[in-house]
Amino acid sequence: MHKLLEQIFGWCYPLFRKWHMGDTLASYSSLLVNIVILCFISYWIYLIFRMALVTAMVVIARRTKTRFDDLLVSNKTAKYIAHLIPLLFIYKSVPVILDNYVYWETVFGKLVGIYIILLSLWIVRTIFNALRDHLKQMPKYADKPIDSYIQVVMIVLWMIGIFVIISELFNIKPNTLFATFGAISAIIILIFRDTILGFVASVQVSLNDMVRIGDWITFDKFGADGDVIEINLATVKVRNFDNTTTTIPTYSMISDSFRNWRGMLNSDGRRIKRYINIKTKSIRFLSEEELEKMKKIQLISSYIEDRQNEIDRYNTAHEIDRSLPINGRNMTNFGLFRKYITQYLQHHPALNKEMLLLCRQLQPTQYGIPLEIYTFTSDKRFENYEYIMADIFDHIFASVGYFDLEIFELPSEGKKAFDN
Repeated sequence: MHKLLEQIFGWCYPLFRKWHMGDTLASYSSLLVNIVILCFISYWIYLIFRMALVTAMVVIARRTKTRFDDLLVSNKTAKYIAHLIPLLFIYKSVPVILDNYVYWETVFGKLVGIYIILLSLWIVRTIFNALRDHLKQMPKYADKPIDSYIQVVMIVLWMIGIFVIISELFNIKPNTLFATFGAISAIIILIFRDTILGFVASVQVSLNDMVRIGDWITFDKFGADGDVIEINLATVKVRNFDNTTTTIPTYSMISDSFRNWRGMLNSDGRRIKRYINIKTKSIRFLSEEELEKMKKIQLISSYIEDRQNEIDRYNTAHEIDRSLPINGRNMTNFGLFRKYITQYLQHHPALNKEMLLLCRQLQPTQYGIPLEIYTFTSDKRFENYEYIMADIFDHIFASVGYFDLEIFELPSEGKKAFDN
């Protein structure tokens, strides 16, 4: 290789000397001509190898079934490799061209070497980008934080590259450089604190399966409520339901509390857990006449009949004085209403009957007695879920009056003034 380069660049100086040029003029003229030749040859090497590599990679990508080579083409890996080949030619040619200029030979040799290192790192980056895109297309890795791992690997490679560049630029031995790096490691850790914390968080998020790409999360601290679209070393991006994007520091996923709705989406239903407040004063025992009237409500007519027979047998057996409803056993409008709502939910076509379904009474408050609906919808889509829940409570609100119950409402200012 060295002899070939001497043949290419070594003919100028003897020729100029034959033309009776002075030594200095012949040397500078030879240098100028060799630089032009070097640029010309390097340019043609670049064109030839660019055309050959790009064409070969496109042909291979078309003939293979894997998508990885297609992604190498889209990330322009062959184009950057084509840049590297003429640089290597220049790196080998500089000592020959600048043989009589030791200082400039050293300077340009180091600059070309640094450029080769940077270009090599860039080529590795395009390969990793293609690998990232390839893994994201695979169902097994689609929800994994691939970006974080790629970024960590690239940070390590860039640090190694910087060490090599510094040692090349200042002629420092690697052992001495690493010793110096150890001495200033505290400062470096301080500078890259967020990166280190982000890496630790990414590993923990992945190992503990805390969040995946595509998960619906709610993070009140950052106002995030939507789907995770990207997880990288420093941030987690969430596309909210109003199509805005919230960026969350990755470390916050392990240091703060957030809600992941994946379990609900993977289950057989989406939970409804909501209550209404019933006025305590509106709850009372029901008379025989009222029970007969309520038997017209089809969902609970058979229940009233069976329950009334059971109560009559008990009261008769224990000789209960029926002149007061408080004596013995009796049905209340609130208890009957709870039974009606339970039957209504069991007959609702949009609810999952295989999951927990109940209508329960909660601890009384100053706002009345809460009556809670706890059930699960079969359809988990947001808009359909909201429609089903609204439909159920519309019916509940309209049904309260049939049981002579009242829903608690705070009095308005106008009503307060009127009552006063």
